[in-house]
Amino acid sequence: MRKKVDFLVIGSGIAGLIFALKVADKGKVCIITKSNVEETATKYAQGGIAAVMYTPDTYEKHIRDTIIAGDSLNKKKIVEITITESTDRIKELIEWGANFDKKESGRFDLAKEGGHSEYRVLHHKDSTGLEIERALLNKIKNHPNIEILENHFTVDILTQHHLGKKVNRKTSDIACYGAYILNPETRKIHTVLSKLTLIATGGIGNVYNTTTNPLIATGDGIAMAYRAKAVVENLEFVQFHPTSLYNPNERPSFLITEALRGFGAILKTKDAKEFMHKYDERGSLAPRDIVARAIDNEMKLSGDDYVELDCRQLDRNELISNFPRIYAQCLSTGIDITKEMIPVVPAAHYVCGGIRVDEYSRTSILNLYASGECASTGLHGANRLASNSLLESAVFSHRASIDARQQIESIDFCDEIPDWDAGGTVLNEEMILVTQSLKELQSIMSNYVGIVRSNLRLKRALDRLEIIYMETEDLYAKSILTVNICELRNMINIAYLIIKMAMQRKESCGLHYSLDYPVKKRNYS
Repeated sequence: MRKKVDFLVIGSGIAGLIFALKVADKGKVCIITKSNVEETATKYAQGGIAAVMYTPDTYEKHIRDTIIAGDSLNKKKIVEITITESTDRIKELIEWGANFDKKESGRFDLAKEGGHSEYRVLHHKDSTGLEIERALLNKIKNHPNIEILENHFTVDILTQHHLGKKVNRKTSDIACYGAYILNPETRKIHTVLSKLTLIATGGIGNVYNTTTNPLIATGDGIAMAYRAKAVVENLEFVQFHPTSLYNPNERPSFLITEALRGFGAILKTKDAKEFMHKYDERGSLAPRDIVARAIDNEMKLSGDDYVELDCRQLDRNELISNFPRIYAQCLSTGIDITKEMIPVVPAAHYVCGGIRVDEYSRTSILNLYASGECASTGLHGANRLASNSLLESAVFSHRASIDARQQIESIDFCDEIPDWDAGGTVLNEEMILVTQSLKELQSIMSNYVGIVRSNLRLKRALDRLEIIYMETEDLYAKSILTVNICELRNMINIAYLIIKMAMQRKESCGLHYSLDYPVKKRNYS
C-alpha cells in the first residue's frame, strides 16, 4: 500500500486527537495508532488537568509553581504561554463534550496536588484522561476527513536520507515526507506520504521494570525522530510517580493518583509512622521528585519493598465517591482503602524531555511537529508539576494546528521516496532473543539509571547497553520486521539517550539526582 494524506498523525492520545480535529477541515488526516485507538497514556491519566479558573488563583501563581517544580530549568516564555492559554483550552474541551466534576453550586470541584499553591486541578472522578479521550474520540469518529489506522506501527519517518542524501543534526533543511508504516497482521510495510506530520506517541516508561505507563509506551516517536537527526533534549529527567500500587505481578503498575494525597491521604512507613516531614515541610504534598526520593530512601533504610498510603482517617463515602477506580482496584487485590493502608512504590511515569520543539510545536525537521509527552517544549524544566501534562498537550497541539493550517497550501508531496525494501530478510523464529534483551534492558535501567544515580552506575549501564545494542541492530538488519523487534530497538535508543544525557549533566537537579553532585539551591523569583 502506498497512500497520500495531507496530515499524518502518529498517536491517538489527547495530543494527536486535538491536532487532528483542528486541521481536518484543511485536508485529509490519517491517524496511526499502534494498538486500538483508545489505548493511550491519556486514558490512564487519573488526577486531572491543571488550569486557572477562579480567584484567588492567578496565572502568576501557576507560573511560579511550575517553575519551582521544574527547578527553574523551565523555559519561562513557554511556561507563560501554557498557563495563560490554559483557561481557553479547558473551555474548548468542555465545548467538545468533556465533563469535569462540579460542586452543588455549579462551580468546578477543583483539586489540589503536590507542588500546587492553589486548588486548580479539574477532574472527572479519578478517570480524567479517560473522559477527555472519550469526548475527543466521539468527535473524531464522526469527522469525514479523518481516517484511523488501528494496530499499525510506525517504523520510521521519511526524510532526504531515504533518497540517498546524507544528513546530520547540523543539516538545516532536513524535511519530513511521511512515514513507513508496518501492518503487523500482514507483515507488510507501507509508504504513507504526507505534507505535514505530527508525532504524538507518548512516553518511554517501559524501558524500566516498573512503570505506570501502558505497554505501548516504548519511546517510538522520540527514537524515530532521533534517528532522523531531529534535536532531542532533557531525557535524563524521568519522573517516577511516587505512588503506584505495589503489586509485582501487574504491568503496568496501577497508579494511585497524587490527588489522593491532595484529598488528605498521608504517606507512612509499614509500621504506620509518617516520614515526609523529614524531607520537606510540605510533607506528603511536596513535588514528585522529592516524594519519590524520600520513598526510595525509606525503603532502602528499612529494607521494605514498599511504603504505605493511609486513607483511613478520611470520610468513607467521600473517599469512594471521589476515587471509585482506586477503591475498586485495591478491593480487587484484597485491600479496603477505607480500613487498610495502601502499599505503594515509585514507578517510571513521565519523561520531561523529548523531541525539542518551539512555541508552535515545530521540531528541528521541516514539516514535522511533536506534541505531548514525546515533545520537549521546555514547560516542565527538570520536573513536571502534577497535572500540567494534559494541559501542555492541549495548548501545543492547538498551537501546532495554527502553524500547520498556515503552511499546508505551500507544501507538496515527495513522490520520489522509495517503498520499503525487505530483501534479504527472514522471519525471526526465536522470540527469546527479543524478550531476554528486553529484560536485560529494563534491569539495567531500573538498577543503574533510576531515581538515584551515580557516575559509576551510569558508566556500567552504558557498557552493558552497548552489547544489547549491537545484538539488536544485527537482528533488526536480518529480520522481517515485527513490532517487538522495532520496540526493542526504540527502547535501546531511548535508554542510550537517557544515560548519555544523565552523564553530561554535572549537577543534581529536579529528577536527575546523582550521588556525585550536590543539589544546588536555586532562586525562583
